[in-house]
Amino acid sequence: MYFERVNDRMQITWYGHAAFRLTPDTKGPSVICDPYTPEGVGYRPIGESADLVIISSDDDSAHCRADLIPGEPAVLNALTVAQSGGSAEAAGLRIHAIEAAEWDRHPEHEVPGQNGMYRFEMDGIRVAHMGDVGNPLTPAQMAFFEDVDVLLALAGGYLTIELPDLMALIGEVRPKLIIPMHFRTLTYKPRNTMWIESFLNYFEEQDVDFACDSTIRLFRENIPETPRVMVMTHAR
Repeated sequence: MYFERVNDRMQITWYGHAAFRLTPDTKGPSVICDPYTPEGVGYRPIGESADLVIISSDDDSAHCRADLIPGEPAVLNALTVAQSGGSAEAAGLRIHAIEAAEWDRHPEHEVPGQNGMYRFEMDGIRVAHMGDVGNPLTPAQMAFFEDVDVLLALAGGYLTIELPDLMALIGEVRPKLIIPMHFRTLTYKPRNTMWIESFLNYFEEQDVDFACDSTIRLFRENIPETPRVMVMTHAR
């Protein structure tokens, strides 16, 4: 088994929407990714702090609320990193980012907003977050995800990348573990956003695991060699 709910390994917590907390087993910073506005997405406030908060832009309330994270974490905007050479370090962690655009038919924005997709390494595990990309990926964006171990994947379709385009990325770079995010739940339920079943229909049943929890711990040495999906439950 490549994951457990309790162990002394790298810990991943899914708060809901596109927000995660990653905590290393070995020495290194804890990270919160893309914190949201609770009232906007329906998920609970994030009560935990971290050494570093990464946001995919600074103008999307569902992805940028570093100001709501307790304490005084370092904050890094992945879009700024992408527009400033593609690499930066904060809180002792090296982050790489590439620019992306929102869905070009987004109902709230006349012009698609820009955001950053980003990746970093923790406990020897290469993790990538898809930010808020809304379109098929370019060859350069595809290449950005090569060698990824864990892909935090936008799996709800509407308002983000369409599922066939997401599957084109997965088929090309073959991440070892895919953790879906930004899909419809009983808490977050935009009318046209898809439930997780729409994404899972692209996979064989034996390649899908259910954590039945909002937190898992990963074993680096046992991460699968071929792509698997890990469905997590949002924090309550």
